[in-house]
Amino acid sequence: MTSSLLQLPDWHTLASRSLSGEMLTRKEARAVLDAPDDMLLEQLAAAYRVRRHYWGNRVRLHFLLNAQSGLCPEDCHYCSQSKISTAEIEKYPLLAQDKILSAADRAAQLQAGTFCLVISGRSPTESVFSKVLEAVREIKANYNLKICACLGILSEEQTHRLAAAGVDRVNHNLNTSENHHSQICTTHTFDDRVATVKNVKAAGITTCSGGILGMGESDEDVIDLAFSLRELEVTSVPLNFLIPIPGTPLAQKQELNPRQCLRILCLFRLVLPSQEIRIAGGREVHLRSLQPLGLYPANSIFVGDYLTTPGQAAHQDWQMIRDAGFVLEAADGSVLEEDLIPNLLHADG
Repeated sequence: MTSSLLQLPDWHTLASRSLSGEMLTRKEARAVLDAPDDMLLEQLAAAYRVRRHYWGNRVRLHFLLNAQSGLCPEDCHYCSQSKISTAEIEKYPLLAQDKILSAADRAAQLQAGTFCLVISGRSPTESVFSKVLEAVREIKANYNLKICACLGILSEEQTHRLAAAGVDRVNHNLNTSENHHSQICTTHTFDDRVATVKNVKAAGITTCSGGILGMGESDEDVIDLAFSLRELEVTSVPLNFLIPIPGTPLAQKQELNPRQCLRILCLFRLVLPSQEIRIAGGREVHLRSLQPLGLYPANSIFVGDYLTTPGQAAHQDWQMIRDAGFVLEAADGSVLEEDLIPNLLHADG
């Protein structure tokens, strides 16, 4: 055994400390990311111990609707909807309410517990914001779905209006570390994003904030992001793995492999033990055949498509969850009975 291996921490000791509420040191966090591949299963077992304590073997499903696409004035380098993107995507203003309700119905059919309503842009106009509030009220009146709204930069006044309409959660990702943020966006700051998260908390809405990995950040940036999310005490953490989209400045970025993605998921579980951790965009591209292993540190996935890129077929997600020995958490928080899953497979297939 080399001296470098001798210096690696005991993963289950880290899990015990995580469960007791202790913070990993930067050295320990770096060790999680630097560990050799032959220790990956031990890391996953340690992360699963923490995940199981808080979430059992349940998996939550989220359904995402891109309710307003493209035409964004921001210059986020990773995004096909930004003003600097030349990607060939569909662009449209806010969808009509009947189309939003139809998407909510689809989310319910797919057993998603949370309907994520996303619009492009820096911040919603008053006209768009009012229509979003109306759609939220209609969904709440007709479906047993939690609603997560992703609307860009929000004021405290806007977040209070969202709370009054029935929004359960607001998503606003930090995306990367404070140090790396200027490398991926110049039209708003890391502090702008933090301010929106704090405004959401002030309104009494639970927070959803995570990041995008594989954008040229260092391991120290990954650690900084995890630590920042812990400091903000966010509720839900979506972790995206960059899908390099032609026409965006990051189109040529190919930095991730499945094993590194799993180590990143393990790190976030150990740093954020009780949070809902969701494997978001890019899991199909970067985890590939190791997707089921991602459920050991994470307890949530998106079902269906992402903003401008396709996702895995829903019946494949259901089958993956079942084959890996996990159970599906239904919209009402109960466990979806196993004998119902074959019917769902046939319905989606």
